[in-house]
Amino acid sequence: MPNANTDNPSALSQVQHRAVSELLRVSPAADDLARRFQEAGFSLALVGGSVRDALLGRLGNDLDFATDARPEDVLRIVRPWADAVWDVGIAFGTVGVQKDARVGDTVQRFQIEVTTYRSEAYDRTSRKPEVSYGDSIEEDLVRRDFTVNAMAVALPEKEFIDPHHGLDDLAARVLRTPGTPEESFSDDPLRMMRAARFAAQLDFEVAPEVVAAMKEMAGRIEIVSAERVRDELNKLLLSAHPRKGLTLLVETGLAQYVLPELPALRLERDEHHRHKDVYDHTLIVLEQAIALEEDGPDLTLRLAALLHDIGKPRTRRFEQDGRVSFHHHEVVGAKMTKKRMTALKYSNELVKDVSRLVELHLRFHGYGTGEWTDSAVRRYVRDAGPLLERLHKLTRSDCTTRNKRKATALSRAYDGLEARIAQLQEQEQLDSIRPDLDGNQIMGILGVRPGPVVGKAYQHLLELRLENGPMEHDEAVAALKEWWSAQN
Repeated sequence: MPNANTDNPSALSQVQHRAVSELLRVSPAADDLARRFQEAGFSLALVGGSVRDALLGRLGNDLDFATDARPEDVLRIVRPWADAVWDVGIAFGTVGVQKDARVGDTVQRFQIEVTTYRSEAYDRTSRKPEVSYGDSIEEDLVRRDFTVNAMAVALPEKEFIDPHHGLDDLAARVLRTPGTPEESFSDDPLRMMRAARFAAQLDFEVAPEVVAAMKEMAGRIEIVSAERVRDELNKLLLSAHPRKGLTLLVETGLAQYVLPELPALRLERDEHHRHKDVYDHTLIVLEQAIALEEDGPDLTLRLAALLHDIGKPRTRRFEQDGRVSFHHHEVVGAKMTKKRMTALKYSNELVKDVSRLVELHLRFHGYGTGEWTDSAVRRYVRDAGPLLERLHKLTRSDCTTRNKRKATALSRAYDGLEARIAQLQEQEQLDSIRPDLDGNQIMGILGVRPGPVVGKAYQHLLELRLENGPMEHDEAVAALKEWWSAQN
């Protein structure tokens, strides 16, 4: 790699070795595509995150390429070669390709994006970037967000191109911009959030001048669409080190614009230090929830952990005895969660699930040392519904006390609740609780047509089911007739 400079030759040799291994792995697909562009009179280079990940030894099967070919030429070249082609991003110069290629003894599927050299920038009022095409790889790389994403490998000759010393920054694990950060963030303000996201994903440090520009230009993020902000926030939250990225968003002031409920948690402590720093507590809960994940990153759980206490600032009261209370903060927080997630254009289903977890996250604390009746346990399961396993994880994560005795007692109490839930589920199929009579049976017994009265009768039987457990058929019929008699 001829133009790479570094003060750490050992680290450089390691990343070079990893890159060669990764590029050899994907070369059957990449080289074949590059030759087709070459034969058509165009150049092709692996770029951006694909080069960075190759150098880090983590290149997947999603490959990004840049070319001097215009989009219509790209389509003409890839259509005879690809297994599938999509052009939804063609307005921004990007053509998507799917290709199955043999790698060693296996056939692997590659998801490929080929983008025409370009530059893009926002004006002061636009929410979408203006795109103009370029003619050189160097012109394309200078528009990239960070130097570690501004490297390329020209194919098929595999020439390494690094005009902004991204390899040095990769070895130093630091995020810098190819030009000045002010120019970069002015071109696309979302890059400020990407700095936080990459810090979280890669566990890199952000250069001081980049942090300074983020603080100065934080308000510029308002010009970016809610959908793009949401997508970056999701990637940050689903990363290996979300606390690092969230802390950067808060410290630079960006969170004040994209998730203001988070910095609002930095409540000043009361003079007697009798309540926790809610902001720090929240980040600990998030990390503890992540530690409980079993099947990879869970966006629903992580959002719920991040937002579970956002109702506290609005409900904080200083009591006469010196204590601090946050009565009903879970109810207020659920409403705030719904409002914020809706503003960020999350799906209705995700908004509903996260809000419900926030609303229920304190419910367990009424359990005490196991005083709940079977009826209360049934209602807990019924109210959580399909979110029960996530509620278990969120509730356990919400214990951040340093008092080991208290933490152990809470853990044992929840162990006891889970054991009772398991026992009742085995006996009663709790996760599908229904009345002992269905709607058709209710209408037949009462001699009524479909209407509100059937719903009321159904709800009454459901309450009896929750309160007393399953009933025999004759017992349920008698209970229904007794209720019906009382109605008349």
